[in-house]
Amino acid sequence: MKKDPTTPAGTIHRLSLDSQVLVGNRLGDPARREIAVYVPHGHDGGGLPLLVNVVGFTSGGPAETNWQNFGENMPERLDRLIATGAMAPCVVAFPDCFTRLGGNQYVNSAAMGRWDDFLLQEAVPFVERTFGCGGTGKRGIFGHSSGGYGAIVHALLHADFWSAAAVHSGDMGFELLYRHEFAGVLRELARFGFDCGKWVDTFWESKKFKGADINVIMILAQAASFDPDLSAPYGIRLPVTHDTCELISERWNNWLQWDPLTLVEKHGAGLKRLKALYIDCGDIDQYNLVYGARRLHRRLESLGVPHLYEEFPDDHSSVDYRLDVSLPVLAKALR
Repeated sequence: MKKDPTTPAGTIHRLSLDSQVLVGNRLGDPARREIAVYVPHGHDGGGLPLLVNVVGFTSGGPAETNWQNFGENMPERLDRLIATGAMAPCVVAFPDCFTRLGGNQYVNSAAMGRWDDFLLQEAVPFVERTFGCGGTGKRGIFGHSSGGYGAIVHALLHADFWSAAAVHSGDMGFELLYRHEFAGVLRELARFGFDCGKWVDTFWESKKFKGADINVIMILAQAASFDPDLSAPYGIRLPVTHDTCELISERWNNWLQWDPLTLVEKHGAGLKRLKALYIDCGDIDQYNLVYGARRLHRRLESLGVPHLYEEFPDDHSSVDYRLDVSLPVLAKALR
């Protein structure tokens, strides 16, 4: 709900893109993808910076434009920030990157699909051609949770493509984030003979899912993202033994190679090319992400990478209000 009903509203365009890089993906997900695009009031998009919102696990980009109870959706937030002068006008794209495994980490995977390529080679160029926005030096990426992971990994790997990034409670510090989840996942999979494919099929066939199911499918999605096995159903294999829940070092090491705390060692210096890098996390984040965020912050300081780092008194959930801080930073840097 708009805080001020008189605030001029931007326009939401709903585009469809027939992806080539997602055709034939292992999960059987559709290659046709919706991209919702916000264009500020009084603009046609031409010459404006482009921000791309990569969303958290279980969500999809176009859902950001839905009506919200007791709060603003993303277009309403953008309308307010731009109308009050807090944020410079930007085009904002919300690509649909949802998958059969409930979400995305926005990296290329033989199991999940070529989601890194989808963003860089297809979605962003498509939006830029359509609206005349963005381009070199005028592209930013932002997100929360898995979206925050996507934002920092894309910034690390593609500082030549993106010029700004905002990382809200992003996945990092995998040992604290994921290791304790494997035992619970194994208990659930035991009912299916440790057949991940059968568990996923049953999940989708069920009339109702349990809250605990989200933790299971989240771990399965990470496994398919970071250490896919094309001989397994949906490309999923876990990095632990089924009987004793002991880490399989080779498997787990494949996960750790995708931890931002590992990636920063090889790619961190490249972040100096960014015009803005914003990182924040709640100081009581229930997924232990604040510890990884602190480690990344300190490593970036030691590398001499300019960035803004903030902790705030809250947990991981319902923290969209932090966008009031980060979005103006990105928009100003990309002008």
